Amino acid sequence: MKSYRVTDFNQPIEEHDGPIPEPQGTEVLMRVTRAGVCHSDLHIWEGFYDFGGGSKLSLGERGLTPPITMGHEIFGEIVKAGPDAGDVAVGAPRLIYPWLGCGECPTCLADRENHCLSPQSLGVFRPGGYAEYCLVPHPKHLVDIGDTDPSLATPYACSGVTVYSALLKAMPIEKGEWLTIMGAGGLGLNAVAIARALGIENILSCDLDDQKLAAAGDIGATATVNAGAADSLEQIKKITGGGPRAVVDTVGAEATANLGIAALPKGGRYVIVGLYGGGLTVPLPSLPLRAISIIGSYVGNLNELKELMELVKTGAVPAIPVATRPLAEVGQTLEDLRAGRIIGRVVLTN
Repeated sequence: MKSYRVTDFNQPIEEHDGPIPEPQGTEVLMRVTRAGVCHSDLHIWEGFYDFGGGSKLSLGERGLTPPITMGHEIFGEIVKAGPDAGDVAVGAPRLIYPWLGCGECPTCLADRENHCLSPQSLGVFRPGGYAEYCLVPHPKHLVDIGDTDPSLATPYACSGVTVYSALLKAMPIEKGEWLTIMGAGGLGLNAVAIARALGIENILSCDLDDQKLAAAGDIGATATVNAGAADSLEQIKKITGGGPRAVVDTVGAEATANLGIAALPKGGRYVIVGLYGGGLTVPLPSLPLRAISIIGSYVGNLNELKELMELVKTGAVPAIPVATRPLAEVGQTLEDLRAGRIIGRVVLTN
């Protein structure tokens, strides 16, 4: 089996040949046909998160050690199942939910595996989709996409479910109120598309790249603001009539956090999913005085992915730009993503 692995942090991705894994117990073996390239892969590849002020969280110290086969947005076909997997439809195409936990703790048993303190996520702690085959621990993590184009469906396993979960935390947004989305990359564009499908009427997209802002407008953003403008805060407040009811930050940088929080009116909500990095200083009295909420949201749970795919199946979610490339181009694709050269999402194909 061919796979592409991080053999050392911040070093070139290496091709590896190894045996095809054999499913045991409840495991299901999938032949990977598509794997999305996510910004989180850059952090895994580099080996750290930027905590601001010169502080870094080492992924090696969190127990993540190479070799790592990344790729957590995975779509494929069922090849074989272990003896305890039950009735599994061999040959069926399925989207894989990757945010696995230990499967035994109260959090996992409550279907919140993405919050498990012992994560086993595919493409992070378990081998992921940058390979010809992938082992899934249980068939419950396989999601039917119906007639959805597999290349469009693949990013919903991370990009889509991440912003869907964040949007649920940002709501309610009443008629006449505004939602602001920081960033118009893969996450930000999916946030615009899904927010539109959820019935949010007034959506403001903010980014530094006018091409990405144009893409946001194409899929449903009501208005756009270049966040690099000297008067970006004033523009946001003017467009939204005093500030958006909620901000979903898909970047998670110091600049986007400061801008998003400053834009909120009294009672507003700032939901952050982006992991770009940095630090945040907020005067504590301002939180109760402004009655604002600062909410961290980490990917989404399995039920949320299933809910999202049911919404997608209705045709209500506009498609974001998705380009396909051969799996062998994973290294160059990561470089392009780091350099900001990708509009929307790239999905690698086998």
